[in-house]
Amino acid sequence: MADETNPTVDAPVDAPAAEATTHEAPQGGRGGGRGGRGRGGPGGGGGNRGGRDGGRGGRRDDRRGQGNDDGGEELIEKLVHINRVSKTVKGGKRFGFAALVVVGDGKGRVGFGHGKAREVPEAISKATAAAKKHMIRVPLREGRTLHHDGNGHFGAGKVTLRSAPQGTGIIAGGPMRAVFESLGVADVVTKSVGTSNPYNMIRATFEALGDQTSPKSVAQRRGKKIADLLGRGGADKGVAEAEALAIAE
Repeated sequence: MADETNPTVDAPVDAPAAEATTHEAPQGGRGGGRGGRGRGGPGGGGGNRGGRDGGRGGRRDDRRGQGNDDGGEELIEKLVHINRVSKTVKGGKRFGFAALVVVGDGKGRVGFGHGKAREVPEAISKATAAAKKHMIRVPLREGRTLHHDGNGHFGAGKVTLRSAPQGTGIIAGGPMRAVFESLGVADVVTKSVGTSNPYNMIRATFEALGDQTSPKSVAQRRGKKIADLLGRGGADKGVAEAEALAIAE
């Protein structure tokens, strides 16, 4: 009797198992398809989120690349400082990162930005985007140094900038060096007093750079010739005209 009942019991048990295995694949496929169209249940919803996130990430990267291509300029990016902060919560600690980035084209334009995120690459990308939005133009003499000396002050930071003859190099350290390298200055002498906070040093440096003017802009504002301005103080008229011609070019 046991031998006769076993086949009859095994046959119906195996058949539904086979049917379940055959029906699982179509259900999974439908769920994935519905998820792609945004109609499915829990399984479909997961697939939908993954597809949307992947698409959005690709679009953002493409937009950044197109912006750089359309601009037609190669920017110099300098990472000045990264600060890590932590917040203690019930489950442990949450870490965050703050990045300070300086961006310039090496031809008289420079900017700085600050970004915060949970990950370092994202913080750097935010800071870089902010720096590109707030770039300023600084007039340079002969494309290598400043036109005149300048002072900057922000918070407890005080900086002094001085123009230098050719071959001097960049006499600056830390954050200030990054600014001048991105700006395209080859000869400059600087001094920072008061604080070593990179944020205050950068802002004080940009305040000093914002006060820079060129003889050409001063001559246009006063309605005079560049040679007249350069020839004051007993300077040779021929030398002044030569320098004025070089500045005008």
